[in-house]
Amino acid sequence: MKPVTNSILASALRTLSVEAAGIAALEAALANGLGEPFAAAVSLLRAAKGRVIVTGMGKSGHVGRKIAATLASTGTPAFFIHPGEASHGDLGMVTPDDVILALSWSGETVELRDMVAFSRRFGVGLVAVTSIGDSALGKAADVVLELPRAEEACPNGLAPTTSTLMQLALGDALAIALLEVRGFTAADFRTFHPGGKLGAVLTQARDVMHDGEALPLARVGAPMAGVILEMTTKGFGCCGILDADGRLVGMVTDGDLRRHMGPDLLSRPVDEVMSRSPKTVRPDQFASEIIDLLNRTKITAMFAVEDGRPIGILHVHDLLRAGVA
Repeated sequence: MKPVTNSILASALRTLSVEAAGIAALEAALANGLGEPFAAAVSLLRAAKGRVIVTGMGKSGHVGRKIAATLASTGTPAFFIHPGEASHGDLGMVTPDDVILALSWSGETVELRDMVAFSRRFGVGLVAVTSIGDSALGKAADVVLELPRAEEACPNGLAPTTSTLMQLALGDALAIALLEVRGFTAADFRTFHPGGKLGAVLTQARDVMHDGEALPLARVGAPMAGVILEMTTKGFGCCGILDADGRLVGMVTDGDLRRHMGPDLLSRPVDEVMSRSPKTVRPDQFASEIIDLLNRTKITAMFAVEDGRPIGILHVHDLLRAGVA
């Protein structure tokens, strides 16, 4: 390996080591003195009837934007306000029902002054994320999350690196704690992530299944001639077989037809041809689970059932169109 390459890799490893030490210090702080104010911050943010207003200047502002996005996507209404814009009218976005989450490593960021004053004047909850608890921001806040001092990865000790990573990690910890205390589920998550691969994976069976008259169904005892006509008409390559109570007790597929091919096939009762106890899914089952089940069982269609009765059918092509695979 060339000397230059060695030097570059050494720099990268040093950066990661320094930043890892910062995260370890944050973890240790949470296990000790920071744990109580962290719980208080979660309680304050959860109790907000309005939104969480995240703010910060410079690199703290960039981190704040990501924290706001993470909060919003995990069930805590939140958005970012730039402190400079806040002083020129955006304070009108803040209501007494909101809670402000302000990030400032030094706690003395001048641009935050007007937002802090506004929060105190109108009784808006204020959570401070800073490394200096007795700073101007810390003294004004209802809850102070005092981050442990840590070495920046920058060799000059100037560029925010370890400090911003710690802020970001604490923001993630707040978001996940709020997610858990709210009982936020994967189904809730999809509500805020309908697009892209994530939205597709969190799609439920009921979102893509065919229902009503589209279902290929026949009764126990029906002649195979009628069953094959139903399969051909509906176009799913299968037919569900119902008992007298309308419950799914069997399924005829193209494979079943090939296995029972003979001169008397059309006149035989479906009971002699169908596969019993077919694989089914729940209407609320995620598409990612269903595509895995289809792949493992090497079949192309499944019925969605409630109380044993089919209410929909899914074909692998429906899942592919939804972008699951």
